[in-house]
Amino acid sequence: MNAIVRHRTVSLMNGDLADLGIASLRLQDGRITAIGAPAECDDIVVDLRGDRVLPGLINAHDHLQLNNYPRLKFRDRHHNVAEWIADIEAQRDRDAALVRCAAVPREARLLIGAMKNLLSGVTTVAHHDPGYASMFDPQFPVCVLADYGWTHSIGVDGLERVRDSHRASGPDVPWFIHAGEGVDDAAAAELNTLDRLGAVTPNSLLVHAVAFDAAARRRVMEAGAGVIWCPSSNLFLFGRTAEVADLAAAGRVALGSDSRLSGERDLLEELRVARRLGAVPETVLESLVTVRAAALLRLPDRGVLKSGALADLVILPRGMPLWEAQRADLRGVMTRGVMRYGDASYAELLMTAADRAAVVVDGREKFVSADVAEVLRRPCVLEPGVQMRDAPARAA
Repeated sequence: MNAIVRHRTVSLMNGDLADLGIASLRLQDGRITAIGAPAECDDIVVDLRGDRVLPGLINAHDHLQLNNYPRLKFRDRHHNVAEWIADIEAQRDRDAALVRCAAVPREARLLIGAMKNLLSGVTTVAHHDPGYASMFDPQFPVCVLADYGWTHSIGVDGLERVRDSHRASGPDVPWFIHAGEGVDDAAAAELNTLDRLGAVTPNSLLVHAVAFDAAARRRVMEAGAGVIWCPSSNLFLFGRTAEVADLAAAGRVALGSDSRLSGERDLLEELRVARRLGAVPETVLESLVTVRAAALLRLPDRGVLKSGALADLVILPRGMPLWEAQRADLRGVMTRGVMRYGDASYAELLMTAADRAAVVVDGREKFVSADVAEVLRRPCVLEPGVQMRDAPARAA
């Protein structure tokens, strides 16, 4: 980590803070301590010159250990995710890509998932699988949601395990389940089944919801529950995605990338798909990965720019909407007030020479922090489109 930034206050001046206009942010001890305050004499001062500042992005659905896999399916179109799961299981020991990717050690695969997210501006991830210990180490590149309940789905886990998981989670933490992931009657019936189990409650977050009709969505809203929308994964598997306009209007939707086994490259690409579909107004899109995601995941100290919030930030070029940005466009990504990735102009101010490393991301010169560089240099952590400047070329 960067010792200078950790022990001194950083003043980011003249940033475009969305609804707050052009203003400053002061960062200290990993949090935003003031907005609009003048810099003080001992601050590290960075003039953003009108660049946009957003809260660090929140990816509301990923399977971190599956992001080294390519997109795979073994039939053109599925009616229910159970078909896709069965196909993957049947090919697990036969398909060359599945065999090759499964051979990568799990810890390396988790780090690939972390790099996918960090380089796209994501600072907090909801991982929908067991909580492997390494993900909660302070040195893990992104923050992984730790206080949550989950089960995979009715089809995989069965009614009893779903009911028991929901009960055990308690009302004060988010509870995740894949639901309505398909276009057939079985997928459509899952909300009623969950309702009978008492598992549609204000903390329930239903991932995908492709099969939910207007009545089902209305039930979700009445319960105060939410939907995690993963449009690119849905389009890939089923040729359609959830209807979310009414849910978005009620503030009950967050965006997730899913893993690369069925989803797009990263959350920025997912946001671009969401915009193209036109179901959510452009004025709302950014909130699906910031403030609304934080509310659904019960994270009051992120997703917003306010005093006391975590200093997890994304810096975009002046005037650039988030849905137009690709990861090489990001001028800065900060976690807990420490710059981890971005342009040289900011890296030179926020990192010492010893604590930054040159990298090429999708053909663009960038810098990453030393700890991120150490991850990217590992032989098994192969992130397509990313090459450390001091590392030999290698196939992605």
